[in-house]
Amino acid sequence: MNLTCNTTLEAMRISPGSEIILVGSLNFHDLARIIAAACTLLAVVISLYLIWMHALHYTQPREQRYIIRILFMVPVYAIAAFLQLQWYWHAIYFQVISDCYEAFAIASFFALLCHYVAPDLHSQKAFFREMRPVKPWVLPVNWFAACCGGQRGPWRTPESGLTWFNIVWIGIYHYCFVRVATTISAVVAQLLLLTPTAQIIVISALAVTVAMFCLIQFYVQLREPLAEHKLFIKIVAIKLVVFLSFWQASAISVGTSTLNIVHPNDVLAYPDLKVGIPALLLCVEMACFAIMHLWAFPYAPYVAGAPATFYPVPDTDKGSPSVENGRSPPSGGFMGLLAIFDALNLWDFVKAFGRGMRWLFCGLRRRKEDISYKLNRGDALDMDNLPEGKEGPGTYDAMRPAPPAAPGRYGSPMQLDTAYHGGAVHGGIDESVALMDNLQPNPEARSLRRDSPSPLRGPRRDDSPPYGQPPPHVPQDYYDPYRGQTAAPGGRTNAQARMGEALWGPR
Repeated sequence: MNLTCNTTLEAMRISPGSEIILVGSLNFHDLARIIAAACTLLAVVISLYLIWMHALHYTQPREQRYIIRILFMVPVYAIAAFLQLQWYWHAIYFQVISDCYEAFAIASFFALLCHYVAPDLHSQKAFFREMRPVKPWVLPVNWFAACCGGQRGPWRTPESGLTWFNIVWIGIYHYCFVRVATTISAVVAQLLLLTPTAQIIVISALAVTVAMFCLIQFYVQLREPLAEHKLFIKIVAIKLVVFLSFWQASAISVGTSTLNIVHPNDVLAYPDLKVGIPALLLCVEMACFAIMHLWAFPYAPYVAGAPATFYPVPDTDKGSPSVENGRSPPSGGFMGLLAIFDALNLWDFVKAFGRGMRWLFCGLRRRKEDISYKLNRGDALDMDNLPEGKEGPGTYDAMRPAPPAAPGRYGSPMQLDTAYHGGAVHGGIDESVALMDNLQPNPEARSLRRDSPSPLRGPRRDDSPPYGQPPPHVPQDYYDPYRGQTAAPGGRTNAQARMGEALWGPR
């Protein structure tokens, strides 16, 4: 970011003879404009060609709209840098364009990675809810965690993949708001004839550092599941553009204004030192990045007949099948214009920033109520989330294994209506029925042999014979514990048998 006021640059315009001749009749400023114009033209032509090919083969709009936004970054940066070099006394107003678009390019790349994972936000949240394992933070946050309590400190790795996803979401989308706000502040300072303060650079530097850290963390977590999309060259293309556009301009501005390392001389006038060199470097770099984007974001995977791609699975240990990332017929319209208009609609960024703020101020406090905190805890019953009544299932019944079909009171199995998600029972089960179906018989009521030292385990209650009749597997001569005597054939005692013979005769 340029810390020089426009009035200072306008008062120190490059006049004829202020810079010595370097090549032929060209001084440094004229030579820089020629080189920058050639590099800008090359970058714009290559980028527009690649954008147009994506628009013509607009078969996966969920992904390609973000690719088109990323590809627009190169011509936006190149044209803005050339305009800064040409009209350096109004450089701040051209720099606003590239500074704001930088934030949208980073957010577009993050959204592209999210749509590589799943087709919509609901599916993305389901993916990260089940994602295992959640990798630790990369440098330098892992050092902070080691020095500040580890997994009990403020820099701990979240237990839930969904919480991790929301943190990364906020860390990236907040940069869109911060970058636009700081850029507007710099423009207002220029209009008020003030020099932009160092606080603006500090805030912008912190915001872009957090955003790039979250983007790298996202890449580290998903580089194996998304290996078919070749994320490394994509992250390098984004990271280098952001690094070179911000840090090299800031370093040159601080080195010339604050530290006074380099001073104007006969070769470099003050405007070329402050604006010309950073703008020229950007134009040359954008031409290189335009060529790099041909391999980083090709259109070939989206043409008809290209090999199919598949969405990753959150936990490879579970062996869940992959879902194909299907294509639709080309929907870019005439010459791809509808695809261009769709990509330039930035309303989804506004909604994404609002969702992040809502989670930060509302959902953060209730994050542990999500079922992702209950995953991978085995089949043990969670005593903190027992059902609160008999009317229906508890809050986390969906994460528990479905109960088997219980045998009914008359031998027929009880059919349980289970839902699709986790086998939760609709309407609940009467507690008394469950207790009666699993009732154990009284051992004292079992029939025992006289010479048996221990009770024999009899049949279940549901299979027991009528009262007074011996079980079929017990001998006729058995001991009745309630009568204290040996039973006669037919299940009667000896006294009953003799009384029956006296009344009706022998059987």
